[in-house]
Amino acid sequence: MVNASPRSGYTLPVFACAAALAAWRWLEQPQLIATVSVDLLIPPETVEIPIEQVAGLGNGMALAIARSDPGDNLDLTRDTPIWAMVEWASPGQAEPVRLEGGEGIGKIMAEGRAAIYQYAQTLITTNLERQLPAKARIRVTIILPEGRALGQRTSNSAFGVVEGLSLLGTAGISQPLSAPDQLEVFRADLKQKSQRHSTLVFCIGENGLDLARKMGVPSDCLLKTANWLGPLLVEAGIQGVQSLLLFGYHGKLIKLAGGIFHTHHHLADARQEILTAHCANQGLPHPHLQQILASPTAEAGLEYLRQLDTTTNSNWVNQVYGAIAEQIDLRSRAYMQTHCDRSVTVGCLLFDRSRQAIVTSSISADLLQPLIQLSDRKK
Repeated sequence: MVNASPRSGYTLPVFACAAALAAWRWLEQPQLIATVSVDLLIPPETVEIPIEQVAGLGNGMALAIARSDPGDNLDLTRDTPIWAMVEWASPGQAEPVRLEGGEGIGKIMAEGRAAIYQYAQTLITTNLERQLPAKARIRVTIILPEGRALGQRTSNSAFGVVEGLSLLGTAGISQPLSAPDQLEVFRADLKQKSQRHSTLVFCIGENGLDLARKMGVPSDCLLKTANWLGPLLVEAGIQGVQSLLLFGYHGKLIKLAGGIFHTHHHLADARQEILTAHCANQGLPHPHLQQILASPTAEAGLEYLRQLDTTTNSNWVNQVYGAIAEQIDLRSRAYMQTHCDRSVTVGCLLFDRSRQAIVTSSISADLLQPLIQLSDRKK
């Protein structure tokens, strides 16, 4: 019996948008609302999203609740209620829709604002503005009652997001990235793209994809890998890919420097140990090694090295992470040579929680420029 393909669902911003639309419809005219139509924008598709509850909260205010359904994806937001409170705006509001984050929506520490990213912002405001009468002004507050607790089970804090979850995503469809069958979907995507490009860019998650796009890498060269780096490196070799760029958060890609090619933390997690070993190999004094090893996260270890560089006018970040990047390149090439008997050029770029590049390996620098030039020619 052939297993059915994993069922896709929708990303969290879609359900936030649906709840906001339902609350607006109630505010405009109280009514029973079972579903709302949401234009996903990306992809250009309109879908029906169930509404769990909707009610007025007094004069000029309404609340609606949707519930997250990410499909066959091991996503901790499954069945999470998403509330949207819509109210008439205060006098003087210029924009038709003002979007705010309430309880459970994370805050970006560096910017002091709600962690509602571009796709979510555009999705919600565009869908609402299409329904608003001329000159109408509303304020929308998105609330995740369980967001604060769920945020503690994610890597959000590593990216500077605290007190809740992000409304993050670049599209409306949620692919089941953690389901084993999804590996076959990734392989199919890799096979198609390898037929058009000899160089591909592997991105572990949305943050890598976002950074690569901002740097000008063509979307057609990008492949999201989730935690399946090992199998997809082998598949790339089999498909004849000549060179690979690995874009990833340093807390993930650092595992490759230790020979760990499935990066999910449930399987193996030696980030601080790998970072400490490279610090020792570069000559970092023993008291500082103890601090690095005791760091609660790889990000904290990086910040310790940065502070050390600032206070002692040293260059430990570049030394240590330069060595880590070269080791990632070396071990990735060796892994592919061992498992598929192919010689493939591999380079890497590691970024921090602010999506700022920490280090670009020498090979990655050579591979990146032609990709950016390719993107420029297509414009």
